[in-house]
Amino acid sequence: MSAKKVNLSDYGKITEQVSDDYTIGIVVSEWNSEITNALLDGAVATLKELGIKKSSLIIEHVPGSFELPLGAQYIIDSCLADAVICLGCVIQGETRHFDFICQAVSHQIAQLNMDYSIPVIFGVLTTDTMQQALDRAGGKHGNKGVEAAAAAIKMLQLRDRLDANN
Repeated sequence: MSAKKVNLSDYGKITEQVSDDYTIGIVVSEWNSEITNALLDGAVATLKELGIKKSSLIIEHVPGSFELPLGAQYIIDSCLADAVICLGCVIQGETRHFDFICQAVSHQIAQLNMDYSIPVIFGVLTTDTMQQALDRAGGKHGNKGVEAAAAAIKMLQLRDRLDANN
């Protein structure tokens, strides 16, 4: 189905009980703050709806998307978060800067997952236009922050299920 017709935030209901012991870190880019603040609002609302206490959220801001992986690592190292959600927005410009930033950020976030063995969620919009970003930050295509929050919880539940089987 074409993304042009779909609200991408219909992630499916989380049917398992969500542990109220989870600590979730959220690192948010200040660049394109109109977008990233909307992503943050979506993530926080979803986590609260799922039963995560406000006191269990660690929210930190970094200058841009390039700094998200290091911000996530700082949260992991200092707070022992169960999961970290990275929220940012990179919009295509006239130069190849977009490509370098997107590739570096996605690679480093993936590497954090493997290095720390905790969910580090890629909630970074990589769009061609501001309108596409708005459409994915609470607009007609949903809110990527909602999806990132759901992904963090689902990955923690997967970990817990597998741990319980050992």
